[in-house]
Amino acid sequence: MTSSKPLQDSSSSGLQAVELPTRQPMGPVSVSLALLSVVLWGGTAVANQYAIDVYPPFFVGGIRFGLAAIFMVVWCSIAGTPIFLSGRQLWVAFILGALMSVQISTFNYGTSISNASHATVLVNSYVFWVAAYESFIARTIRLQWSQTVGLILAGAGVCVLVFAAEGHQDSAMDQPTLRGDLVLALSGLTLGVKIIAVKWATRTVPPSSLILWHDLFGAGLLFLFSGLWETQSGNPLTWQAVVALLFGGFIISGLCFVLNAQLLQKHGASQVSVFSFVTPICGILLAWAFRGDQLSPWLIVSGLFVAAGIFLVNYVKKSDLPNAT
Repeated sequence: MTSSKPLQDSSSSGLQAVELPTRQPMGPVSVSLALLSVVLWGGTAVANQYAIDVYPPFFVGGIRFGLAAIFMVVWCSIAGTPIFLSGRQLWVAFILGALMSVQISTFNYGTSISNASHATVLVNSYVFWVAAYESFIARTIRLQWSQTVGLILAGAGVCVLVFAAEGHQDSAMDQPTLRGDLVLALSGLTLGVKIIAVKWATRTVPPSSLILWHDLFGAGLLFLFSGLWETQSGNPLTWQAVVALLFGGFIISGLCFVLNAQLLQKHGASQVSVFSFVTPICGILLAWAFRGDQLSPWLIVSGLFVAAGIFLVNYVKKSDLPNAT
């Protein structure tokens, strides 16, 4: 994971650049796992809406990451990963847990006053914040022209999703608001910061152990926020809310975080995270299917833009690959 050149020990997340020699190309298995994780992540906003129908937003986040911590204890035990961390490692995990609690608080609250379509699109704006950091601050990536075009196309696809949602605000269950969208945009910014921090932290802390304590600290802070500022709705618990909480806790915050952390150890973060451009499409479709968010013909155009962007951003000529002959 280290390299003789600072430039080669780079990448936090976001987009494909000139491929670095220390990163392995993504094969069919890694690509499949990356796609599976982002497809599942696409259901996060929909699941949150069902849970927020019953419980307040911060409390939902606390339950979700409390369940995720249970998942991670089991995972660490099976994988033989240390459960306990040293003092410095605990501080790293606490910082990540604090970032996560802010990101999830803004995401859940923003979703509660918007809809799942807007939530899944706006939170994925984190890719652009990470791209800006890597390109202009850290200067750890050098974009080829085709990859720049791909990023622009994928970004245009996300914008089309926003415009399509704005043009069809009638929903069977949820209505978007400007305040909700602004909060969700803040959540996307915070997620970008957290992804950069996670990439840095996994260099010194085992990913599974880090995620376990990140979940524990994050859940504790979310329950604290809920106790300070929220009042329980008193709505009866529904089977949809139970399924949503289990899905969000065990599948999204447990399994998907493990898959992502393992992929980040093996491949460059730019290789892994670019697949997140698939997430808005999945989220829009799931929001339409389960929450009644309105679809638009522009969704097809958006899907084509995003697919083209993924291809161009991930395309690396054979001569650019490590050990190419």
